Amino acid sequence: MTRRQVLSAALAGAAAAGLAGCARSSEGAGPTYRATTYIPPSYDDLYPGIEMFMETATNRSAGELSFEMFDSGTLLSAEQLLPGLQMDVTDVTFQTSSYVTSTYPIFGAMQLPFHTNDFEKSRRAVDVDGPLFALTNEWLAGQNVRILGGMPTDFEYVWTLGAPVRRPEDLAGMRIRVAGEIEGATVKALGGAPVFMGSSEVYEALERGTIDGMISYPGTIVSRDLQQIVRYGTAAKFGQYTVDAYCRKDWYDGLPAVARQALDSAGRRIYTDGTAAMVEVHERDYLPAITDAGVELVELSERELADFRRAVEPVYGHWRSMLGDAGLAARAAELIGRA
Repeated sequence: MTRRQVLSAALAGAAAAGLAGCARSSEGAGPTYRATTYIPPSYDDLYPGIEMFMETATNRSAGELSFEMFDSGTLLSAEQLLPGLQMDVTDVTFQTSSYVTSTYPIFGAMQLPFHTNDFEKSRRAVDVDGPLFALTNEWLAGQNVRILGGMPTDFEYVWTLGAPVRRPEDLAGMRIRVAGEIEGATVKALGGAPVFMGSSEVYEALERGTIDGMISYPGTIVSRDLQQIVRYGTAAKFGQYTVDAYCRKDWYDGLPAVARQALDSAGRRIYTDGTAAMVEVHERDYLPAITDAGVELVELSERELADFRRAVEPVYGHWRSMLGDAGLAARAAELIGRA
């Protein structure tokens, strides 16, 4: 059985379980919808933003929206979330953009390595009232998907076990865990071997030596307790993704106006308050936890950064090829660059 067949079978089972376990309406009450994410509550930086979204959507909908939440992959695994959305297994789903870039390559613009080393610029770029957000939804409309809002994560570092990474050559031959297409292309460009796996599998893979390191943002390290294993983190923008709320466009369009406005308000809140909460947790808790565990954070000089920028240039061409529209790629990259 192929991977696609396994996924289809799993989704069919999830659809049956979801439809049986969650009625869409009950007498005297508005409809109840399903919300899903693979993210567990142990992600103290991300989960509060998801809760803020749910609270705002429900409270501002005048009784038109209520949700049953399936988190931690209990209904759909990470790779099943967007296919499950399209198959009506879930109505709103929270997913990291790195997982879906091969299907929705418009999200690759934010993930390009070393495109910007300014977090606040990246934060402004994904403003729900900004032009990149509108451009993204315009492209997604052709896929019957709508993004409602999301949080930009901290930059993705390279985390390793045996030796620090200071030069592109240091990654040659290393098996590096990645979660998405752009991360994989970045590792290949640097001479490493990308290994695609979910974050829940990484601890054991590092412990057994199946992988030599990983690309991830700091939240994955602490939430999965990986600071007990990795020894080095090269602190530069090897990637960046967003954690977003998605729904189907036709579902959104068919809702009453008050419900659509509630979802838009929820998207605005996860972007503003959710991102602020994430940044606070990272600065107050996560980065100290990483360094207190003895992990060395490696800062790169401008010369070293320039070497990495040159090495990853093929990733940009790979992304443009994935998107298949050079003009759109240039526009998306430009909007991030001048945010």
